[in-house]
Amino acid sequence: MSIEYITILVYFIFLVSLGFIVAKMNSTVDDYVRGGAKGTWWIVGSSMFVGGISAFTFTGNASAAFSAGPTFLVIYAANTVGFLLCMILGPWFRQTRAETWADVLHDRYGVPVEQFSAIIGVIMSPLAAGIQLYALAVFAASALDLPVVLLIFILGGIAITYSTMGGRWGVMATDFIQGVLMFAMTLLVFYLSLKAVGGWEKFIGYFSDPRFANDFKFVKDAGEFHQGKYSLKWIIVIFFMQVSGYINLGTAGRFLSVKDGPSARKASLLAAVLMFVGSVIWFVPPMVARFLFEADVNALGVKEPATASYSYIAQSLLPNGLMGLMLAAMFAATMSSLDSSLNGMTGVIVKNIMPWARSKMGMTELTSKQGVRWCQFATLALGAAIIAVACVFASQDKLELFDAFLMISAVIGVPLGLPVLLGLWIKRIYWGSYFVIIGVALLPSVYFTYDSSVNGASWSIQDRMIWLYAFGVIGFIIGYPMWRFAKQSERTRINEFFKRMHRPVDFAKEIGEENDAVQLKLLGVSSLAMSGFVCLLLFVPNEFAARMQILALAAFMAIIGAALLVGYVRKSKAIKPANATDGAQLKEANATSANNC
Repeated sequence: MSIEYITILVYFIFLVSLGFIVAKMNSTVDDYVRGGAKGTWWIVGSSMFVGGISAFTFTGNASAAFSAGPTFLVIYAANTVGFLLCMILGPWFRQTRAETWADVLHDRYGVPVEQFSAIIGVIMSPLAAGIQLYALAVFAASALDLPVVLLIFILGGIAITYSTMGGRWGVMATDFIQGVLMFAMTLLVFYLSLKAVGGWEKFIGYFSDPRFANDFKFVKDAGEFHQGKYSLKWIIVIFFMQVSGYINLGTAGRFLSVKDGPSARKASLLAAVLMFVGSVIWFVPPMVARFLFEADVNALGVKEPATASYSYIAQSLLPNGLMGLMLAAMFAATMSSLDSSLNGMTGVIVKNIMPWARSKMGMTELTSKQGVRWCQFATLALGAAIIAVACVFASQDKLELFDAFLMISAVIGVPLGLPVLLGLWIKRIYWGSYFVIIGVALLPSVYFTYDSSVNGASWSIQDRMIWLYAFGVIGFIIGYPMWRFAKQSERTRINEFFKRMHRPVDFAKEIGEENDAVQLKLLGVSSLAMSGFVCLLLFVPNEFAARMQILALAAFMAIIGAALLVGYVRKSKAIKPANATDGAQLKEANATSANNC
């Protein structure tokens, strides 16, 4: 067995073991769904960041970087702006005191909207997760020379295993560890790519090279790329679409695990910084691949050669033994998205859909133990659906990942998201208006489908989006007067929702005992353990420079682990004096009571 396979196997065992370790932290459904709202800012922030990327980042988006240069970075600029805006909105979302994002919609719009959105979410979630899993399998297949479908089952099964056992704590813990590995590996590939191209100055110089200048200018002419991609209209529409995904009620689910409002703000800032840095280090390599290895990449025997550009340059530049770790990092990127999707929808099924259905059938509420079991069963069922969807994508002969992902988001996601966006900012929207806005906004999507299938028309994503937003505004105008139908009980509920959303969380009173020290120790030890595994690769035959690169990787992980353990020691010392003081006060009180007697 080659070193790459051994590395990947050890990594997978490590992830699954971590899921089993944190399983004991799940005693209630609330623990399983949102970690009991005890997540520290750094674990939630890193989980949000890692959960927002996938192997699609290194396949579909790498393909865009290879073909069109930096234009598509508008997506990641929008993500960074979105996280920065959440420094304001994150505390609001946490302060809803909800356990799932569907709870937020229940408190804002009522039961009909809660149930409709929950059911649609359960149906749609496997689509987005499925295309991400497929993208990961395509990436892995190009490096491991294994069938895509086989890899879909293997990779999906591993993510399902640790998500089922660990719940939200398993998701956050593995996301953090996977983020450390992914950032370390992609930082190394970034460094090696810049070194290969001759440094920043020469890298920028290629943008004016006649062979690449036209493709790599930031704003393309409308007809230069298929369906006007990367034109000014495309840039504006995509930027707004991405940002709007962060400033709506549906985003609340990202922040429900964090301890309180200030922690939510710090988590958003951390995610924004990581996204900004990541957008630079992730997409230099595929551009360098275009400059130095264009013919070799295009000669690859894969369906979309450009999607393998990142994989190709990584294989070309990394030291012996590290490609397995690179693949593990790519697996980490997608499995972090898969586990977040699984956990989020599991919570909705068990906390929103099932209680409503059971009440309608006259059944009793689930006990905590039953609820956790149902969470695990729902995770398995959703995981199976995601794997099935990924297999369907794998069976398609013509599928452009970049376009497919954006098209699904636009045609279906935008109409469903419009009332969720408006509901955060406009109080006087009746629950019936929610369905009016969606219904009107979906009309262009219905027409696009008809026009494409019957007349063979080809609608670009930016043209679709403009019509979707225009009809969404029309739907809002039609539905807004329906506020007069709102009963007093509904108006009271909505007013209370907005008041609660702006009332700070008192963690000690509302949640109780924290477990910050446990999180610091667990992930500190895990980071050091991963650093130790990486050190074993020093025994692989390599030149001195390559060994130093491996050592740098191990040191990066060890520094993070050591920093967490230092935090653990400080937290432990801070807790002990407090406990000692409480004990002294208790003894004094008992003595006073005895004297009085």
